Amino acid sequence: YGPARCSINNGGCWSETRNGVTFSACSDSKVNGCQCPVGFSGDGNKCEDVDECKERSVCQCDGCSCKDTWGSYECKCKGNLLYIKEQDICIERSGSRFGGFLAFAVIAVVVGAGLAGYVFYKYRLRSYMDSEIMAIMSQYMPLDQQNNVVHAETQPLRQQGTV
Repeated sequence: YGPARCSINNGGCWSETRNGVTFSACSDSKVNGCQCPVGFSGDGNKCEDVDECKERSVCQCDGCSCKDTWGSYECKCKGNLLYIKEQDICIERSGSRFGGFLAFAVIAVVVGAGLAGYVFYKYRLRSYMDSEIMAIMSQYMPLDQQNNVVHAETQPLRQQGTV
């Protein structure tokens, strides 16, 4: 009785080890009594392995094959299907083609939008920088195209002749 009761003679309950796996009918969470673990049947003082495959309580999906193991079972599905023990169903190993195509399409749209945004940003930045450079240069060096004014420096020297 009490906590740690399973550490002394397994609390008087059934216990067995096979192939390095131990099952016990004693539980530290219970104050007294024995109860066979899942996969076994009996009164707790003596427990027997349940053949889940023979009882047809598991592996009920189409194309499943069941193999009884000590204290449990193994279920395999035909083809490229994967068995999910908690739901007792077989599902596809790989995702559907539509799901893969949809994921590819979403990624392609995101990448395309990112590239378009980057190109637009670079174009706007370049335009802004060009206009700023033109403004700075016009303050120090007037440009001929800006005002269509011909400056004296650009006129060839005229020879003034004295006759």
